[in-house]
Amino acid sequence: MSHTQELYEKHHADNRGEGFSILKDERGAHFSHLIGKGKRVLDIGCRDGALTAAFLEGNTVLGTDIDTQALARAQKRGITTRAMDLMGDWHEIEGERFDVIVAGELLEHLFYPGTIMDKAKTHLASGGRFIGSVPNAFSLKNRLRYLSGTRKNTPLADPTHINQFSAAELEFMLRERFGSVSVSGLGRYPKLAAFSPNWFAFDLVFETSI
Repeated sequence: MSHTQELYEKHHADNRGEGFSILKDERGAHFSHLIGKGKRVLDIGCRDGALTAAFLEGNTVLGTDIDTQALARAQKRGITTRAMDLMGDWHEIEGERFDVIVAGELLEHLFYPGTIMDKAKTHLASGGRFIGSVPNAFSLKNRLRYLSGTRKNTPLADPTHINQFSAAELEFMLRERFGSVSVSGLGRYPKLAAFSPNWFAFDLVFETSI
């Protein structure tokens, strides 16, 4: 077992109970709408499949994660899984192409998120899409918390969050790699999140195509 695998298995067990997923209903509905039906889907960092289950019906879905304990629970939800270290060479899916690759609450956990975007792009079929979400680290609420000298109740409070994103930074990274990019917001106040994701969204959701 690698150190990273051990770290995430412990983190998920201690801090992410079974079935836990940030904004599960909202993100699940959003991703399901974007994906549609009849697609071959790769969900990278799927954990126990709590969110993956939202777009499982009508699609061929493969879920990957470094946490093998979580993958065992995902299999009980009917999800086909493969253990994979995303910072590795992705040999587990060598030669495979997907209509949609999902990265939900994943990029903030990685030292080099751009590298993962590049790898995802190479595994997209013609016309394929890369979609996902990240915490909005620089919402108005979070900025005020940082000004007060605290990281409590912000994305910085999670020690596994290596990178932090604003809407502009996320969009810039995606536009360097994909032809079509859209970044929008989800949160407790949907109208405000839609009006100004950078200031009011709890989560930033993205959709790209090659």
